[in-house]
Amino acid sequence: MLRLILRPLAAIALVALAWQPAPAGAQPKSLTLGTASVGGTYFIYGGVVAALLTEKAGLNVSTQQTQGPNQNVILVEGKQIELGMTTMGIALQAWNGTSDWTQGKKFQGIRALFPMYDTPFHFITAASSGITSVAQLNGKTVGVGPKAGTPGTYYPLMFEALGIKATIRNGGASDMGGQLGDGLIQCFAFAAGLPISVFTEIEAQRPVRFLTFTDAEIKTLKAKLPELSDSLIPKGTYKSLGEDHKTLGVYNFAIAHKDLPEDVAYRIVKTVLENNDAMVKGHAAAVETVLANWTRNSFLPFHPGAVRYLKEKGITVPANLM
Repeated sequence: MLRLILRPLAAIALVALAWQPAPAGAQPKSLTLGTASVGGTYFIYGGVVAALLTEKAGLNVSTQQTQGPNQNVILVEGKQIELGMTTMGIALQAWNGTSDWTQGKKFQGIRALFPMYDTPFHFITAASSGITSVAQLNGKTVGVGPKAGTPGTYYPLMFEALGIKATIRNGGASDMGGQLGDGLIQCFAFAAGLPISVFTEIEAQRPVRFLTFTDAEIKTLKAKLPELSDSLIPKGTYKSLGEDHKTLGVYNFAIAHKDLPEDVAYRIVKTVLENNDAMVKGHAAAVETVLANWTRNSFLPFHPGAVRYLKEKGITVPANLM
């Protein structure tokens, strides 16, 4: 499965490496923010960030639909786009060059800007499917979103760790929702900020069931993939979710290239973190886009502009994150 992810990303990487960047320190006339597929949280959240920065920070920011975190890292590293969004699990793979999609390349030109929100992994299936547990996905066809997205990268690894042999389908979030409704897939396994808009749309169209991992499955996955952390999908997130679902997640951060001018990065971080009410109006997941969550980054150096803002707020940034 990861070999399938590798091919398109390899082509993107070659293009990115061939691109000739503007001189370091040059003030960009406009900025592009890499998001993800329609139907996922990145797509909506990214639009909110772009609109806020354009209005409040005096920056001309537009969005670019991508395959998700992996591609965003590649494009930011190659200076194809100025800003991106990624989960810290993908960022860790990129920084160390440890996953197949990196081809052994270490993407160490990326820098953290601001914390976004937690991305919990969860599952939705039609109530008529009879599927009541993750283990029952063995032998089933499961949609996991775009190949280069966090769920597209992690679910194959999760299923392997749990001994689940499922047929994986890739595609945009909206497309996955359509395939579930048409019976082409038996489950849609995704990961995004809550609530996931396409999950809400699916639930409005037919009776559904939400699945989550057992405690034993969570223990196995955390041992195999230590970058995953405990997460929770609160009851009521979706109308038919009547109980809290314990699961696993990875945190999201906005990123930029280290050569983005410090003043620009500072204005971005300050504007986003000091206009949380406007962010939350755009998407509920932004309730977690607050200064206190800077601690959810334990390895990726912050951009100097972000460090400047954190220091202004009295935060002592660890040496390894400078």
